[in-house]
Amino acid sequence: MIHTQLLQASGPPSAAPPSAAPAAGPSGAAPPSAAPSGTSTGTPPAGGAGGCTQGGFGNPIILFPLLLVMMYFVMFRPEQKRRKETESWLKSLKKGDEVVTSGGVIGRISGLTDSTVTLEIQEKVRIKVLRSAVTGKAPGAAQPASEPEKK
Repeated sequence: MIHTQLLQASGPPSAAPPSAAPAAGPSGAAPPSAAPSGTSTGTPPAGGAGGCTQGGFGNPIILFPLLLVMMYFVMFRPEQKRRKETESWLKSLKKGDEVVTSGGVIGRISGLTDSTVTLEIQEKVRIKVLRSAVTGKAPGAAQPASEPEKK
């Protein structure tokens, strides 16, 4: 029943759409633009000249390495640069510098070894921390002393 409804909706099977088969000329021969009888008209020509074409970016084999290079310069290279600057800053620490640790402790460096830093956080109160725990200069240590506010 469904099959007959589809046939009725699409028309009789003998009525083909005008683009499906080329009309024969007055002599009964096919027009010159029609395909030869041995080839089918539904397949694209050899060499991929017709059919589906890719959009603007081109071959994925070239696109993937390009994406990796972009990721390197956008993500990894800046991180390496920051790490190198941090390592050089940690090596340049000296006695008397005010620093902050990763735990938030602010202190003045009173002693240094290759792997540890001794911080004086108050007069006669010292703690030892790893050099890698030092995260930066103390706030206000790099700034010049400001004048007291006048009211």
